[in-house]
Amino acid sequence: MEVGITIQHAYEKQHPWIDLTSIGFSYIIDFNTMGQINRQTQRQRRVRRRLDLIYPMVTGAMPKAQSWPVSPGTTTSPPAPPCSCPQCVLVMSVKAAVVHGRTGPLQPPGTRKNMAPSGVGKLPPPPGPGAKPPDSAGTIRGPGKTAPSQVIRRQVSNTPSGATVGSPTSPQGSNRKTGRVALATLNRSSLQRLAIAQSRVLIASGVPTVPVKNLNGSSPVNPALAGITGILMSAAGLPVCLTRPPKLVLHPPPVSKSEIKSIPGVSNTSRKTTKKQAKKGKTPEEVLKKYLQKVRHPPEEDCTICMERLTAPSGYKGPQPTVKPDVVGKLSRCGHIYHVYCLVAMYNNGNKDGSLQCPTCKTIYGVKTGTQPPGKMEYHLIPHSLPGHPDCKTIRIIYSIPPGIQGPEHPNPGKSFSARGFPRHCYLPDSEKGRKVLKLLLVAWDRRLIFAIGTSSTTGESDTVIWNEVHHKTEFGSNLTGHGYPDANYLDNVLAELAAQGISEDSTAQEKD
Repeated sequence: MEVGITIQHAYEKQHPWIDLTSIGFSYIIDFNTMGQINRQTQRQRRVRRRLDLIYPMVTGAMPKAQSWPVSPGTTTSPPAPPCSCPQCVLVMSVKAAVVHGRTGPLQPPGTRKNMAPSGVGKLPPPPGPGAKPPDSAGTIRGPGKTAPSQVIRRQVSNTPSGATVGSPTSPQGSNRKTGRVALATLNRSSLQRLAIAQSRVLIASGVPTVPVKNLNGSSPVNPALAGITGILMSAAGLPVCLTRPPKLVLHPPPVSKSEIKSIPGVSNTSRKTTKKQAKKGKTPEEVLKKYLQKVRHPPEEDCTICMERLTAPSGYKGPQPTVKPDVVGKLSRCGHIYHVYCLVAMYNNGNKDGSLQCPTCKTIYGVKTGTQPPGKMEYHLIPHSLPGHPDCKTIRIIYSIPPGIQGPEHPNPGKSFSARGFPRHCYLPDSEKGRKVLKLLLVAWDRRLIFAIGTSSTTGESDTVIWNEVHHKTEFGSNLTGHGYPDANYLDNVLAELAAQGISEDSTAQEKD
């Protein structure tokens, strides 16, 4: 910036040359020959002064077709008409909108057949001699100041005819100022209006947007990558709009206690769970006897638990059950066949809650329960709507589970476990299907199936509380992570996930009994 100001000042003062050694550059700029000379190597190269930017960025000056002459003594020609490429038309349309106080979407360039490319109307005839050249058709003065078109009309009316702008009678320094954009004269509100107008026009016209994360943070990586992308696209003549990514909205606006209501058709507003000990008094063989039928002549197939032939003894090598290893049984509902020896071993390695799940088709026999640690579940209505459900209020569920010590049913008995991110807030629409999902979630909570202790797939931490295959929506006003609304299929998907855990509408009746 300092180099540019120094060269600009020397050029306007009509110095024949300038030495940049004083500011740290070993160069001499000769304005007579428009050459740059390296004082150390004496290497010369030609330079040229332009009015436009290197890249046609939206927030920069309007691109011009002409450049500065090779010699300052050469008479300058009148300014050429503005460029008619889509980028330049878009830039000038945005600036024209800001000048006239508009910030909404503009018309596409293709619809302006009867307008000048600058978007401010056709220019009047050239002014007469002695007239001061206008700043520029694209100069932005800010709110409440004279528009460029009005300045031009006012100057034309006070100027005799017979001369053109930029004639030899005009001062040479005034020509250099023609076409400059006075962005530095804009106040903060005007710059904000310009940025908003540019973003709206660019997005409405199909310009690709590049979301930039962490603009206010300490990491420069994302803004740098977005900046490089913008430079490359601009260098190729493509417009680009840098935008902020949408915000993550996890929670609703603040709600007072008086606005929180109970859910019609659902009793209470909270529910606690404690450790439920496994049912005792029945051996695994006695439990499985209710679900199995003996097979006297097993087929020539493999047992999918031990991978041995059903006609051969079981290949399980763990603790020895009391049944014989060659006994084969068939599950009564799904009809899959296994070694009874293998089924007993599988039951002993599970929750031992009196239920059995077929390892092939996941059919559940009995009432399946989980290993969820003790905690509390709260549920109530709040007077806000979820995205995609504007016609109903919202059911908010709050799960609270403290850290503790793992029990005998957990992966590492006696070892402590962590509980990250609690209390966890989840949301359902207060519709008929939303209340149905809530009632089934209450059954899943009572059966300890909502959470489990294991290894987090997000952080990789072991011995921590994790979700147990029943998805919840934890974003209230956005859907950036996939755990928010709108999601037209979520309620149906969660009903299917609950059914896979053995929870359906019949389960609510069983819980009442």
